[in-house]
Amino acid sequence: MSEDVPVDTPQGPGRWLVDAPGRPGALLLLGHGAGGGLESRDLTTLARRLPAEGVAVARFAQPWLVAGRKVAVRPPQLDEAWLAAVPTLRGRWPEAPLVTGGRSAGARVACRTADAVGAAAVLCLSFPLHLPGRTTSRLEELLAPAVPRVVLQGARDPFGGTDELRTALAGADPAADVTVLDVPDAGHDLRPAKRAGISPDDWRELLLGAARRALAAAAG
Repeated sequence: MSEDVPVDTPQGPGRWLVDAPGRPGALLLLGHGAGGGLESRDLTTLARRLPAEGVAVARFAQPWLVAGRKVAVRPPQLDEAWLAAVPTLRGRWPEAPLVTGGRSAGARVACRTADAVGAAAVLCLSFPLHLPGRTTSRLEELLAPAVPRVVLQGARDPFGGTDELRTALAGADPAADVTVLDVPDAGHDLRPAKRAGISPDDWRELLLGAARRALAAAAG
């Protein structure tokens, strides 16, 4: 059963939902997207599966979500709440390698704050390279951390599909340690179309494989 851990932040009360083995060998902290909560398919799969592999998984509910609001706050406020919340769990397992990440907006927060919280790697699920139909890029956020980043991206994500993301990275610093993994024929929700022929087990392994890659990078 998940443990509910309330936490105070400058933005108001937030909470962690923690799934952990007795003595975790790594810590994975995940943030949710701007349009969803902690129960998205990808976040819940990681929380249910990785503890059996010795990983503590904690999902953070931003204060705006806890308060029942429908619209996310601005990025600096998201970062402020996250930075205040992370030490609560980091203090539990200070020796465990730390991976931060999340889905969409949560991935952006993790990238912007990775160095500040001491993350050893970042896991991005559907990194939103840009708004649909817009050209303003958020690539600088993905390039900001000084640690390895693993990005699991839908091939036809309207926020920037796999090919578009790889093209953007190809024109960036060649030393950037960013691995982009593909979910064929999937949108921003990472759910592949039926025509892709990807079974639920195959999809789960794509997701877990991305997380394992980030965890391995953090372990050195």
